[in-house]
Amino acid sequence: MQLLRRKFTVEQYHKMVDSGILTEDDRVELIRGEIVEMSPIGTRHAACVRRLNTLFSRKLDKRALIDIQNPVELDDTSEPQPDIALLQPREDFYEERHPQSKDIFLILEVADTTVKYDREVKIPLYAEDNIVEVWLVDINGRCVEVYREPTPDGYQTIQKFEQGQSLSIQAFPNVNITVNEILGL
Repeated sequence: MQLLRRKFTVEQYHKMVDSGILTEDDRVELIRGEIVEMSPIGTRHAACVRRLNTLFSRKLDKRALIDIQNPVELDDTSEPQPDIALLQPREDFYEERHPQSKDIFLILEVADTTVKYDREVKIPLYAEDNIVEVWLVDINGRCVEVYREPTPDGYQTIQKFEQGQSLSIQAFPNVNITVNEILGL
């Protein structure tokens, strides 16, 4: 017996929030039409996100808006909440709509318990929606995976950076960041 699943659009998802079915305190995101409960945030995960926020604030100044655990609208059926999104600055701070693919320089997912889900579900979704660059910060693996050159079938370029190595953001090639800075080593 196969269970029937009800898929939702971003518009329907927003109506659930407006009507109180979902609240802003619910830790959920819309992925391919399904409302997915997000994992609880552990202390190491939270510390890494804070560290990245501080690091990007210092290194990028006002060249990018640093968005922490807020929604990005990818298509009509997906509105994930990446740990960090580096966005094109806008005077209205995206008050009228959530950022979309064209607004995003970089998405970062920080993973301690969700590495498999991020690799197999979220990163392919980002590629399909033409997010130009994604970093997966693997806390337990002590590395950063960098995904670039999106296609509907996935990212064409995937690099793994480990302790002692440095990397840069594609949109800001002169800004160097070390894996040690990202992981607090």
